[in-house]
Amino acid sequence: MSDREASLRQAQDLRAAQRPTDALAVLAQLELDHPRFSRLHQERGHCHILLGDGPAALAALHEAVRLNPTLPASWDMLAQLYRMLGDVAQADAAARHLATLQALPPQIVVASSLLADGDLEPAEDIVRDYLDEEDGNVGALRLLARIRGEQGALDEAEALLEAVLDRAPDYHAARFDYGMMLLQRQKPVQARRQAELLLQHAPGNRDYLKQYGAACVALGDHEPVIDLYETLLAHQQQSGEEVADLRLWRANALKIVGRQAEAIADYRASLAARPDNGVAWFSLANLKTYRFTDDDLTRLRASQDLPDLQPMDRVYLAFALGKALEDLGDYEASWTQYSRGNAVRRNLGRWRPEVAEACAERLKSVFTAEVFAQRAGWGAGDPDPIFILGLPRSGSTLFEQILASHANVEGTQELTEIGRYAVELCGRDPDCGLPLEPEALLRLTAAEARALGERFLAETRVHRRMGRPFFIDKMPNNFWHIGLIHLILPRATIIDVRREPMACGFSNLKQLFGTTNQEFAYGEGDIARYYRTYLDLMAHWERVLPERVLRVHYEDVIEDLEGGVGRLLAHCRLRFDPACLSFHETQRSVRTPSSEQVRRPLGREGLTQWTHYAAQLEPLRAALGDAVTRYRD
Repeated sequence: MSDREASLRQAQDLRAAQRPTDALAVLAQLELDHPRFSRLHQERGHCHILLGDGPAALAALHEAVRLNPTLPASWDMLAQLYRMLGDVAQADAAARHLATLQALPPQIVVASSLLADGDLEPAEDIVRDYLDEEDGNVGALRLLARIRGEQGALDEAEALLEAVLDRAPDYHAARFDYGMMLLQRQKPVQARRQAELLLQHAPGNRDYLKQYGAACVALGDHEPVIDLYETLLAHQQQSGEEVADLRLWRANALKIVGRQAEAIADYRASLAARPDNGVAWFSLANLKTYRFTDDDLTRLRASQDLPDLQPMDRVYLAFALGKALEDLGDYEASWTQYSRGNAVRRNLGRWRPEVAEACAERLKSVFTAEVFAQRAGWGAGDPDPIFILGLPRSGSTLFEQILASHANVEGTQELTEIGRYAVELCGRDPDCGLPLEPEALLRLTAAEARALGERFLAETRVHRRMGRPFFIDKMPNNFWHIGLIHLILPRATIIDVRREPMACGFSNLKQLFGTTNQEFAYGEGDIARYYRTYLDLMAHWERVLPERVLRVHYEDVIEDLEGGVGRLLAHCRLRFDPACLSFHETQRSVRTPSSEQVRRPLGREGLTQWTHYAAQLEPLRAALGDAVTRYRD
């Protein structure tokens, strides 16, 4: 029995012994470690009923069913309490929920409840046993797909949902799950199609509209979601949480298309709906140009002091306050906040630097000069893609903006296709997301390599809306996949953007990335090892594919924009276009943290910001070792 279950059992025994106050004390302690444990809140409801505290019982039971709608006992108690209070409508609503659960097979109810509480293995066992008896039950298959998705078996979860929809195409809940799975698997075109099918059935369904909006965002279609979220906000019956989310999402879209003042207004509206909304505070900081007021700082600090903050809210608030204090020149206090946020975020991740280093060594052993010589001429011959890669926060958004200002080049976003192909072919390390078996790429035939290159061109076509001959994929992590890129797209342009390691390291330490991205970036030692691994791997690619990759240094372009642009365009086989020098005037969507910076003329502040923290960054310098000079070799 787990500690969680043992504590719950202790509380239940205390209640049975007519000691509800002692039971509540046990539950309060249990909640500190497991705040989303639904049966904890259900037991709390039992205790408050025993104490005769109806309002507290209702609050506890509502929290239980919010976390886990498949708790028959909670719905039963809610129905009884509301009938005692004379609230017929609420009593009937709870009774309907109870009746729905009672109509389901008991095994499905139990497994659903276990899933809600994170007990995945017993939930899976119950559903599989049920399917042995009821083969083909689409409800059970959908539940199994949800369980397997939570366990990280995304291939199986997707296949299960496809099987459900083959058997029951009108099973809308399963189609909704399928759309969400496609989004999770970075297949936004298919996800948007599922949302469109759902909206044909129920045009005003809010969940379907949100799924459609998420798919549009994933595809880079930000303009339509601005109006979509405004339409959803116009609905009168919304919770504060929903308003906060919708305002946040709308603000993100406004930011990406360059409507900064409106974005700030919506971020503030999100905070008005939920004052401790850490991600909204961080999003204001992440504009890079926003300056917090004294009142903002007071509210930020007050939010940090709240006792029941979720870990990620603590992270968001720390990074936001770190940026606010940096802008005020209080670098010591700023570093304290950055360090606090990084420490919490690092503990939430599973990054293992030794895995990345081992992956780089395997790639170096697999992709030799002989391997490429034997496969010369393979792949799709189209020269359309321009890959901008390197480490995050190295200046890749600047170089994308410069090239996307050219009349023949279209900027898209950080495309996920190459990484997805690597996962399909090589498998994926569960902690770091890197290829497990890079040697599998050597099993590709010439026909398969060409087909994969053509697949990339076909799947990225949805991002190309301007009809220009060339397009940019600026996913920085593609430096891991240069071997794959060369095999399937031998005429594609590859540009390695490199930044001085102390400036790059600091910029990563102060940047909070998406919840599953750039897991190496939350500790000086991890960043240093990753930077060194990157240098080693890029040196290998340069040895086995000489002159294949153009290396550009961020600092060189800051010092000599015209010379840097000329070299960049020459490598891309593009004529000079003066618009590339006035890149900040180019109107386009930019999704990265540098979106506002590349809409301004070039500045030198990025070269020296790290020096304000030179003392605190000594561990980074020591861990980098000779990389502080070798990066120019």
